[in-house]
Amino acid sequence: MRKGSTAAILVIAVAGAVAIMWAASRLLEAQGPASGQAAKPGQFPGYTAPRTADGHPDLNGIWQSFTSANWDLEAHSAASGPHPELMGAWGAQPGGQSIVEGGTIPYTPEGLARKKTHFATRTTVSVPGDEVDPPLGDPELKCWMPGVPRMMYMPYPVQIVQTPTAILMTHEFNGSSRIVRMNWPEESPVDNTFFMGWSRGRWEGDTLVIDVTGLNDKNWLDRAGNFVTDTTHVVERLTAASPYHIAYEATIEDPKAFARPWKISFPLYRRMERDVQLMEFKCQPFVEELLYGRFTKKPTT
Repeated sequence: MRKGSTAAILVIAVAGAVAIMWAASRLLEAQGPASGQAAKPGQFPGYTAPRTADGHPDLNGIWQSFTSANWDLEAHSAASGPHPELMGAWGAQPGGQSIVEGGTIPYTPEGLARKKTHFATRTTVSVPGDEVDPPLGDPELKCWMPGVPRMMYMPYPVQIVQTPTAILMTHEFNGSSRIVRMNWPEESPVDNTFFMGWSRGRWEGDTLVIDVTGLNDKNWLDRAGNFVTDTTHVVERLTAASPYHIAYEATIEDPKAFARPWKISFPLYRRMERDVQLMEFKCQPFVEELLYGRFTKKPTT
């Protein structure tokens, strides 16, 4: 065989092998995680979740966010905590990317000023009876219930227990929980506000939509002083994106604080440890001295 013929055959063989490899890679991409091929970050192939007895996607399980949004919803660098001389790296905050659509929370000038005041006084706590309104200090620091949507991205797991008429979400932090009343016709039946708000749910196709009102004026969104008020309206959307992920987003509207509605989004991850369960994190004993130590009677000398 002549050299020219051999070279031509070799080129054809290589081209054929490349074409086969390309076709195989596209097939694997199309098959996605069901075939063991990982999806690209931030993208999920089409997925149909298992159904509960009433035909809706099954969201039962223990889930957890792995963002640094509890330190700051917006983009932030790593930084020391309030007392590095005592805590060192233990009290430092991790850096993180923004989970806010567009990157920045659209505060009104008054809202931004209040946010800055919150941050400056985040460790200066006040309690009921101090006549400070709204109270000073991060509610998390004081072991208060985290509110919505903060409970969904704090560094603690959340358990979802789903029924046709109500969905229970229980948070490991302080045992906080809320009930999502499905297809409930009215908002809160009492003229009051709550740390965890009043949640009403409905299904839009395969997405659980939760309408949250009745939040109080003491809720913060993170340790950076971002906050909501008692006129806040939150609409959450939870969609099963794979057997191991829920795509979570929340649209936040509050005319007392923000110039327009804005949205956050991130994935919740299913906890897969064997026999995983919520543990107890009752933080009241950890904060008693911080909150009430100044009221303790001092021994006389």
